[in-house]
Amino acid sequence: MKAEILETIKSYNTIILHRHVRPDPDAYGSQCGLAEILRTSFPEKKVYTVGKEEESLSYLAGLDQVSDETYTNALVIVCDTANEARICDNRYTLGAKIIKIDHHPNEDRYGDMLWVDTNASSCSEMIYEFYLFGKDKGLKLSEKGARLLFAGIVGDTGRFLYPSTSDKTFSYVSELITYNFNRTELFNDMYDVPENVVRLQGYVLQHFELSPEGVGKLVIKKDILDQFQVKVSEASQLVSSLGGVKNLKAWAFFIEEEDNIRVRLRSKGPVINGIAKKYNGGGHPLASGASIHSWDEVDLVVSDLIAVCKEYTD
Repeated sequence: MKAEILETIKSYNTIILHRHVRPDPDAYGSQCGLAEILRTSFPEKKVYTVGKEEESLSYLAGLDQVSDETYTNALVIVCDTANEARICDNRYTLGAKIIKIDHHPNEDRYGDMLWVDTNASSCSEMIYEFYLFGKDKGLKLSEKGARLLFAGIVGDTGRFLYPSTSDKTFSYVSELITYNFNRTELFNDMYDVPENVVRLQGYVLQHFELSPEGVGKLVIKKDILDQFQVKVSEASQLVSSLGGVKNLKAWAFFIEEEDNIRVRLRSKGPVINGIAKKYNGGGHPLASGASIHSWDEVDLVVSDLIAVCKEYTD
């Protein structure tokens, strides 16, 4: 598949890269990292990255504004996005061909060409693997591209703490850090937290609930977001802060948005992406997201989490 993707890329003059809504470092890392590889390798091609910009990730890259006409006879590559419904910028269908590159379970088989590897720690890891495959076939990786892929891998592995981190991940990262970018500066950009978010984290640690079955629950309504002057995206990033709680098996954050309730799901073992799919979402077996439309559904989600935790054995 990597060979087919490379040959397809070579045959198009215009390439437009998409990723998922509510982006994280891996979404930016894979989308913009692949774009940098293509720009460096094929300077004659027109390569664009599109989607709604996420202010908190502006330190990684800026995105492009393109017209609908740009999609005519263009190749579209969608990175790090499991379902079509989560692709940011629905103009992806206007291109001549769509390639899906992803590491989530392949339940939505959209696109004309698909490369899905659920064993990869991140989509950024897959993009680096694609570069390795093609480096003697014309692909080049710049320092800027290496920085983006490194950030994506670090972000999706939780700084190499998550089970998805493999020997291959460490091998690739050991090669990426040989490129001349400032890792200290990058880590500061990724993990320095504003004071108001830190104070909300204190609220999280004081107010989460833990059931006898090992299920954690935290509700953050709009009045709390306003109290701490925190955006939904910033509150969502705190979901991993409960990961060190003893006897916690799986947990959910319920964060009020304008027209629905964002559900962030995490687990230390029980598979939870089936629950996410049930509630209009999806994701990895141990890290998923969903949406509900009523506070009455909170208890339903928690009940489902309790059920999978009861069934789970180490």
